[in-house]
Amino acid sequence: MEFYKNKRVLITGHTGFKGSWLAIWLNLLGAQVIGFAQNPYTKKDNFVLSGIGKKITDWRGDICDINQIRRVFEKYQPEIVFHLAAQSLVRQSYKYAVKTYKTNVMGSINLMEAFRYCQSAKVAVMVTSDKCYENREQQIPYTEEDAMGGYDPYSSSKGAAEIAISSWRRSFMNPKHYIIHRKSIASVRAGNVIGGGDWTKDRIIPDCIRALEADTAVEIRNPKAIRPWQHVLEPLSGYLLLAQKMWENPKEFCEGWNFGPPPNSIANVWEIATMIVDDYGKGMLSQIKSNDNLHEAQLLTLDITKAQSRLGWNPRLTLNETVDFTVDWYKNYKSLDIYDLCVNHILKYMKK
Repeated sequence: MEFYKNKRVLITGHTGFKGSWLAIWLNLLGAQVIGFAQNPYTKKDNFVLSGIGKKITDWRGDICDINQIRRVFEKYQPEIVFHLAAQSLVRQSYKYAVKTYKTNVMGSINLMEAFRYCQSAKVAVMVTSDKCYENREQQIPYTEEDAMGGYDPYSSSKGAAEIAISSWRRSFMNPKHYIIHRKSIASVRAGNVIGGGDWTKDRIIPDCIRALEADTAVEIRNPKAIRPWQHVLEPLSGYLLLAQKMWENPKEFCEGWNFGPPPNSIANVWEIATMIVDDYGKGMLSQIKSNDNLHEAQLLTLDITKAQSRLGWNPRLTLNETVDFTVDWYKNYKSLDIYDLCVNHILKYMKK
């Protein structure tokens, strides 16, 4: 992607799991990357071990503070923005409901306000979640035209963020008036993203790895929950392609997009955990009963026809390859250069 060479690109949430991989990829493509985020979750995170913070502009701040994010825009004058900063955990959202809404909704609004008043900024890709849809546990995958909603605070905050993005686009960055504002803004929704360097609590892959490293059984709380599993590079490739399309044709692509896996990568939690254990080479699973009775969706899948037909985007990895890429990071993070490992994964992915 020669397109990104020397482009000034802002990533919010660059210290997070997805954000760190995006920063590495954009750095590899020759972009001038500016990151804005809070501190990483652990010292073993992909951001920390890869050392990507030393290769880009690394600004620590809170997306809820609009003055901080405005200062970043004013100082670095980004051209393209990827907004990934979020409180991203369903179960944590029950405990920190207000913070979840403040981060996911007002944080997105703060970003959009800074974006629309920055003259250099042309394209913004706002990352929400597949959980933004009003989930009726239906067998039919959700399309971009389905209603926003959400049962738990996290899911509903992402639905609310989508509504806010749509409002800001229509009110302040309407494609009909592009000649005036010169902005293009879109939202993107991915499936259950997995990959190396994620140590977040209450996520199945980090939970598996922690148990495997401790030689204890992997405890599965919700084994029958069906999810659209995909490696982190899959949606990121979609975000990168979309931003380029928006730059080249800003009035055509400024809308909502699904970037999910193919139907054969949809599996339940027990199946994906079994694949992780088998690939890792040891371990066992144990089903446990949750005592908190918190609601979690049992079925959620995405329809990616729109991205396939209009962007020419397609997922490249099978579910087995997704697991292989993921486990390879965790089996080697203590011994290999993580930046090189991530770059090798990206290059291998791009060749597919």
